[in-house]
Amino acid sequence: MTLTEVWLFLQQGVLSGLVTGSVYALLAVAFVTVFKTTDVPNFAQGEIFMVGGYAALAMVLMQQWPSWVVIPLTLLFVAAITALFQRIVMEKVVKSKGVGVQLVIATLGLAYVLKGAVRQTGLGDSPRSLPPLVSTDTVMIGDAFLTKLDLMIFAVAVGTMVALFLMFNFTRIGKAMRAVGMNPRAAQIVGVSLVRIRTAVWALAGLISAVTALLIAPKILITPDIGHIAILAFAAAIVGGISSIPGAIVGGFIIGVAENLVGLFISTNAIVVAPFLAIMIVLIVRPQGILGGKLQVKKV
Repeated sequence: MTLTEVWLFLQQGVLSGLVTGSVYALLAVAFVTVFKTTDVPNFAQGEIFMVGGYAALAMVLMQQWPSWVVIPLTLLFVAAITALFQRIVMEKVVKSKGVGVQLVIATLGLAYVLKGAVRQTGLGDSPRSLPPLVSTDTVMIGDAFLTKLDLMIFAVAVGTMVALFLMFNFTRIGKAMRAVGMNPRAAQIVGVSLVRIRTAVWALAGLISAVTALLIAPKILITPDIGHIAILAFAAAIVGGISSIPGAIVGGFIIGVAENLVGLFISTNAIVVAPFLAIMIVLIVRPQGILGGKLQVKKV
């Protein structure tokens, strides 16, 4: 391999990785947001993402609604599902003095319910994809090629992350979410409703998942098992720091770039190994993640 080919592959791998990584980063942010507020890993994250894709697909294929109707309805639908799940199921488990394991099992139950519901609709019988919102014509950046759809995915994903940053830092509800994540008891003492904030956090996670589904669904085939993408989001959250939203974003981009570089320089068969190799390296060098805080030991 010549230096010219190495440089070409490097450019293509990094640019394609940034697009892929932006998707992983969004899902990782949704995962970390719930985890920081509730101390519960949401193992239904992938299925929530999957439902967003199928909700949009149903509106497009069955109702033939335009995208300006499909997009907001999909966002509201998925956010409503996650908010209701938190309010009806998770809060009841908490009030019954349920421990962390029971809360985790509840999220697993949601995952199976969502996957089963999609299979019952018949839409999951064969792989499908959404029509692209923009042209798929290629654009040359340096010596690498991306499509206009890739650029839109990256721009919307980054724009969503900026909007989340502004919300968490400059809005009342965003500051309340951060307060609950830092110290729920202290937040409750100063008048923050834990039930409302936790419901809002789950709704926000659903909203982010729906945005991610709408972005990536035109590029990949949607199946009921598409939720496996969330495994890479978990990997991104662990690499960046399971309790750090900026870390989740950094981890997402690292996983995305690593996958693409491994596929170009080594083998496409090795792509599946790259995220877990990154996890192992980070856990050895910095167990709390790249941007994670100090390690804490909790009594159980």
